[in-house]
Amino acid sequence: MSKDIILKAESISKQYRLGQVGTGTLSHDLNRWWYRIRGKENPYLKIGDINDRSTKGTSDYVWALQDINFEVERGEVLGIIGKNGAGKSTLLKILSKVTAPTTGSIKSRGRIASLLEVGTGFNPELTGRENIFLNGAILGMTKKEITSKLDEIIDFSGCERYIDTPVKRYSSGMTVRLAFAVAAFLEPEILVIDEVLAVGDAEFQKKAIGKMQDISKGEGRTVLFVSHNMAAVKSLCTRGIVLEHGKVVFEGEIENVVSYYLGGDTNSMNFKTFGKEYDLPIFKLNEISLNNLGRSSDDVLRENEIINLNTRIDIKVKNAQRYHLTYHLYNEMGEAMFSFSNVESLALKYGTNKIVCNFPIYFLQSGQYFLSLFIVEDSRQAIFIEKDIIAFTVVDSGRELGTYMGREPGFIRPQFIWQHS
Repeated sequence: MSKDIILKAESISKQYRLGQVGTGTLSHDLNRWWYRIRGKENPYLKIGDINDRSTKGTSDYVWALQDINFEVERGEVLGIIGKNGAGKSTLLKILSKVTAPTTGSIKSRGRIASLLEVGTGFNPELTGRENIFLNGAILGMTKKEITSKLDEIIDFSGCERYIDTPVKRYSSGMTVRLAFAVAAFLEPEILVIDEVLAVGDAEFQKKAIGKMQDISKGEGRTVLFVSHNMAAVKSLCTRGIVLEHGKVVFEGEIENVVSYYLGGDTNSMNFKTFGKEYDLPIFKLNEISLNNLGRSSDDVLRENEIINLNTRIDIKVKNAQRYHLTYHLYNEMGEAMFSFSNVESLALKYGTNKIVCNFPIYFLQSGQYFLSLFIVEDSRQAIFIEKDIIAFTVVDSGRELGTYMGREPGFIRPQFIWQHS
């Protein structure tokens, strides 16, 4: 069975000159022109640093993207993930034809609608209603087609009261609501969405995720989605790619892609081993891992099963009971949720300790979490502190909306006892 490819990126690269507007100096432009008329390759394509924002570099040129190749099938939802500065937004701008690649080509079939920044394509002097018609015209829609969708767009955006007010008076959240509604309801074959949805409130994010699922599953249209929220990516996407320093370092099924991104290529997302820097006079920390009861740490963590937190640590001193472990749990917003410790439940012993702490079924909501570890002496002072020592993601395997906005509010789901009095 042949694939129905709707979008294809072939050897896409994008080079920028740092600190300059345009291509740089007149001499560089003349040099490019001289090479071009002689039928030779642009000489500046052979130089340039990789896209690593944390290093100073030696060249005025930087490769924001280098040799990107992938295909997207009709009806597929492709997640594009990576750290800040990895090249995600640059790639989306090229796919949306906002900017052109330095080398390579994009082949697409059908209209592309993009939502890259708050108010992309909106004229701030025009009203919300006028901007709907303007964006529709840009997408190649006729006035009759836009009019037939107008009521749905306004209703979905929730901006009916302000629809005849100039967009420059909208808040960023209102602008995103209207921009997403326009992009979703004017029926592009390909919808490109950056992290911009994070500007919206929880209610609108839930509607937007649901609409994107309808677009891909029900209407057979294609979505390219960038987000730093791994739960959102897992809920919505079927396949993904990981960008690192402007290059594709991993591509595959979304579960594997998220696992690679969270844990890197040496550890799974729920498993971490420690080297010499964690070998100290009093203790040696060996590994921390999480798994559902009866499953391995290579599997995703499901909220409807018991979750085990495993810590393997060697205590090198005879009076091992003086020491205990304390974990602090943080949610994906960086907010402290609670702390827990073995101090009153289980004493450490001299030698190797393999300690398991169980999270009950349905205790943690779906989402991403971070653990910080403290090793405490005599219940008074921490002799070791490591923030965000391991990250893990809990998924919801039971509900249709899945792991993003379909969950109940909050981050924990304590199971209370209900009974007749």
